[in-house]
Formats: sequence, C-alpha cells, structure tokens
Amino acid sequence: MGGEIARQLLSAGHNLHFIVRDVSSARARAVEQGFCGQAHAGDVLDAASPERVCAGMDAGIHLVGTISEVGESTFDNIHMRGTQNILAAAQKAGTKSFSHMSALGTQPDAVSRYHQSKWAAEQIVRGSGLDYTIFRPSLIFGPQDQFVNVFAKIIRLSPFLPVMGNDTAKFQPVSIAVVAAAFVRSLSEPKSIGRTYDLCGPETFTLPEILDEILRAMGRKRLKFRVPLALARWQAAFLEFVFPRLLRKAPPLNRNQLIKLQEGNVGNAQPVNELFGLKQTSFREGVARNLQA
Repeated sequence: MGGEIARQLLSAGHNLHFIVRDVSSARARAVEQGFCGQAHAGDVLDAASPERVCAGMDAGIHLVGTISEVGESTFDNIHMRGTQNILAAAQKAGTKSFSHMSALGTQPDAVSRYHQSKWAAEQIVRGSGLDYTIFRPSLIFGPQDQFVNVFAKIIRLSPFLPVMGNDTAKFQPVSIAVVAAAFVRSLSEPKSIGRTYDLCGPETFTLPEILDEILRAMGRKRLKFRVPLALARWQAAFLEFVFPRLLRKAPPLNRNQLIKLQEGNVGNAQPVNELFGLKQTSFREGVARNLQA
C-alpha cells in the first residue's frame, strides 16, 4: 500500500518522507531509491519518531495498521496509541492536512476488536483539530496484497481450497491503485475536509464468488470445502496462542478475521468516486493483471 501511494505522491509532485521500522529493508530501499522518497527509521509507538519526520511537513498520510496481534503490536497500541502519537507530532509541526486510513465496517457498535480500535482511532482523528479526511477501504487487492495473494498461494500448492466465511456475507474488493489515488487527491481537495469516505469496488461478491474469480484469473480449478465455523474458531484460537509465544510472529489466522468474514464488507463508493474522479476496474481484470505481473 505504502509503495503505491509513494509512487502516486511523487508523480503528483510532492516531496515524500516516511517512517519505517527498518530503513535497510527491501521495501524501504525500493521506495527510497525508486521513487526518491526519504525513509526515516522509527516506530509509531515511540512518540519521538513521528516528531522527527513531521517537522516541516504540510500534510500527513497515516496508513499504519495491523490485522493480527503480536507483542506490543496490538490493535489498541497500533490503531489508537500510534494514531495519537502521529497526530501529536503533526499538531506540533503545524501540519495542515491529515488523511487517515480506517477500514470498511468500522462503526461505534462493531463486534470485532479490530473494528472497535479503528473506530476509536477515527474519533481521535476527528478531535485533533486538523483538516482531516478519513478513508474506509474494503478488501484491498493488488501486487503483494495480503488477500488475493494468500489464496493464490494456496491454489498453487493445494488441490483443495478452504472456505471459512459464509455464503451470505458480501464484499466489494477495491484496487490498491484506486485507494492510493483517493489518498493522494485528498491532499489538494478542500471538499474532503472533515469527511469520511467508503473506498470499495464496483462489484459485490460473496467469499466463494471471490475465490471463483481468483481461480478463473489463474486458469485453475480447485475443490472448495467448507470449514465449520466452530472448527475455524478453534484453529484461530490455537494459532493465536502458539505463533506469538513460540515463533514471535503474528498468527496467519485470528478470531477477529473470522468475525469480519462473517459480517461482510460493503459500502457506498459513489461519493468518493465522484469527488476524486476515481476510475474503477473489474475485480477479475485487476486480479489477472496482478497475478501475471
């Protein structure tokens, strides 16, 4: 996500500074060398890190988030405390505008802890006094995404494809290029100030239908099998216990993800499409292009 936004920011003539935990990482080097941005070592949980980067900046884009917890990287820490630190640094630096990434499904009475922490972060942004714009993306697909590419890897390695959601929950996948365009254009669009926008694609699918689209794009056929919800919850709870303690890694599946799969993920993209002139592509076309790249 950050790489595509960096590319579009620099194409639009902006100077770019960004925070990464490891400035020597391959991703940080690619952005810094390929797009001429400047990487700064830091951590949003360290209040001093954002201050060093925000000084002299006219606008801020806050993308930091986590879908799984490990160590200090909890939903509350990353989404709430991290947002507070970034906003405090932006306020101190006199930053004028602030574009914030939330998530579709975020609401005050959300069931999942992920969405609860995202709602709390939104409220922190709204109370910041900055010229903010909040975006709530649906499932994001594109190069190196953590959604389509996960299923594509399973499809390549296994003759079976597990389905943990249900047949009624709906989703509107949105391309990474469209999400990035909305963030970049919000920096120069005063009509977006103080607004919250859904960012979602033009098509609505159930999870099994999404899997069918990925299979068609890859030219593969696989046998889909339903994983009972009770079993999926047990597996998620087991992985949540084992991965952080033994491997010091976030689990590949957690119970909050299962809640989100049961709830679905749809919104109204018309306001954001019209304001920013976003050009949406079909999910199948986008997936086929990304998997062939």
